Amino acid sequence: MAVYTDITEVELGTFLKNYSIGELLSYKGIAEGVENSNFLLHAGSGSFILTLYEKRVERADLPFFLGLMQHLAAGGIDCPVPVRRKDGTMIGELAGRPAALVTFLEGMWMRRPTVEHCRQVGAALAALHLAGRDFALTRKNALGLAGWRPLWNQSRARADEVEPGLAAEVEADLGRLEAGWPSDLPAGVIHADLFPDNVFFLGEKLSGLIDFYFACTDLLAYDVAVCLNAWCFERDNSFNLTKGAALLGAYAGVRPLQEAEVSALPILAQGAALRFMLTRLYDWLNVPNGSFVKKKDPLEYVRRMRFHRTIRSAAEYGLQGTGL
Repeated sequence: MAVYTDITEVELGTFLKNYSIGELLSYKGIAEGVENSNFLLHAGSGSFILTLYEKRVERADLPFFLGLMQHLAAGGIDCPVPVRRKDGTMIGELAGRPAALVTFLEGMWMRRPTVEHCRQVGAALAALHLAGRDFALTRKNALGLAGWRPLWNQSRARADEVEPGLAAEVEADLGRLEAGWPSDLPAGVIHADLFPDNVFFLGEKLSGLIDFYFACTDLLAYDVAVCLNAWCFERDNSFNLTKGAALLGAYAGVRPLQEAEVSALPILAQGAALRFMLTRLYDWLNVPNGSFVKKKDPLEYVRRMRFHRTIRSAAEYGLQGTGL
């Protein structure tokens, strides 16, 4: 459930007086996502998504997120576009929360992605990276390498409750990643959370990318590694080599990977798996049952961490040649 803060029609009507979108026809909460409160609005001029930013999103980051969506849309990326208020700003306040309105993106996300879906995602991610090259703002990745150990420290003492021996396993993995993490690869704007529920399709055609609220400035190839984890594993946690080849090949066809990025892909994929395991582990151990936050099984990503540990080259993910 993604409505943490409810709103009344009166509150919403007052908020919308600051916009030129016509008469409010209807609105309803959206039960997708885990970070913010989201509502679908139908107004005289069209459909929109209203987002109330909850505690996990810093108000100071909103100009980056909203500005990035504007920049990417102007660069040809299909994504929601923030709606400016009558005074020219993009951020207001509703029910005591920062709030913004963005255009509605048609489509649905794929519960069972196919090889073709993976191919289109690879190409779309590369196009996003190219479109973001001249975006003026930057944002540190709060859930990048430097943030993993503080997050781990909040769960380490209870990690073995999830699986015996997990604490020692994660500690060893984190130590290896901290010692070997690359720092000299191409960097820029990354989505950092391009999971299937953040990619919409109309029929078999990708219609757009959503949810840029983890976007930041980091290694571009790390974003590729996030997508390998998110798109190329089956429900039994086995890696689908054909999907990996499709995603990586399509990405490299739009933005060729440098040799150093290809070499670093296994450690980047390990790191991406650890990052999502750590946030899942924290929620699993600390979020009360019955809360609005939907807890996800951290062991799914523990299994992916173990898989990546066995990989020695990007060819084992399906990348043909060097990717150059």
